[in-house]
Amino acid sequence: MKTGVRPRAVTGTRLMTLVEEGLLSDELCSRAHPGDWPAVAGDGVASGVERVHWDQALGDIARDILGRPSRFFRCRLTELAWQLGGGAGEPPALLGAVVEIVHAGSLIVDDIEDGSPERRGAPAVHVVHGLPRALNAGNWMYFWALSMVDRLEPGVRERIRANLVQTMLDCHLGQALDLTARIDRLVQAEVPALVATTTTLKTGALMSFAARLGAAAAGAPPEHEEGLARFGRRLGVGLQMLDDFGNLTGGSEGNTSKSLEDLRNGTVSWAWAFAAKALDAGAFADLQASAREVVGSADLPGARTRSLAAALRIAVGRAGRDETSRYLDEALADLRRTVGDRPELDAVRSEIARLEVSYG
Repeated sequence: MKTGVRPRAVTGTRLMTLVEEGLLSDELCSRAHPGDWPAVAGDGVASGVERVHWDQALGDIARDILGRPSRFFRCRLTELAWQLGGGAGEPPALLGAVVEIVHAGSLIVDDIEDGSPERRGAPAVHVVHGLPRALNAGNWMYFWALSMVDRLEPGVRERIRANLVQTMLDCHLGQALDLTARIDRLVQAEVPALVATTTTLKTGALMSFAARLGAAAAGAPPEHEEGLARFGRRLGVGLQMLDDFGNLTGGSEGNTSKSLEDLRNGTVSWAWAFAAKALDAGAFADLQASAREVVGSADLPGARTRSLAAALRIAVGRAGRDETSRYLDEALADLRRTVGDRPELDAVRSEIARLEVSYG
């Protein structure tokens, strides 16, 4: 999302530096309260645990996921909100880092829960480093990001901390629904609201936080902060719609590693929401019957999975894509009404159009 702000806030190099700072041996030693140790541990009081052990425990995993290719999309949304919120100069580098670290931790955990074999062009972190270490590191990254909020300006840190806690709670609520609701077991009328709720909580919440973070740090007026947070939430929902449709083909930007994963997992996606609205009861029941044959089967992805994907693409049709475009257009129009006709918003519209194409 090119918004006119130079993308200094988060780069791979900056994130690697934060990993190094987060694992400083002296700091971690102080947290282990060496004054309380039994005498047998006294010889290690000066330095505590050697850095190599912290790297094996956390650093290697954090550097792995944070060093993989990323569009830093949430970081750029934070930068946009900083600029539209009236921030002077470049946004503080820590803002985007907080969002990217929370997101990276969620990717590790999501891939474990979804059984995903790949992430960002490489084997998933739990495949490389083992499930226990990956799970612990992903959870640690949530709290690591939360601790970084204490380094923000005093006037804003308390409100941001509370909002980040609420965001992580919402994300976990959405993920819980995503993991437990299965399309082959749902009543047709339940599907659209369930998909919308899951997406708003799981995906929209973090995008909303990214926008609110930039706006709050910039000292934006309350109505602008709320408008930017609302835009972030709607942008997250709209992009999830595109991602769900793309999963029926080649995935986002040609990422075939996760293609048809939603069908294999029985995920209640936006494709199913549109199908539930468009099809009569008999036709929808036929699709659900096909889903039962695919979910948990060895058809990975074989003829039955591809056939179901084709049927869903037909059910969604052009109407689903058009509805998604209208939804994103209205989200941007609402933001324009809130913050004014700013040139940065034209760049946002161009980026959204690019994403609509890239998701296939």
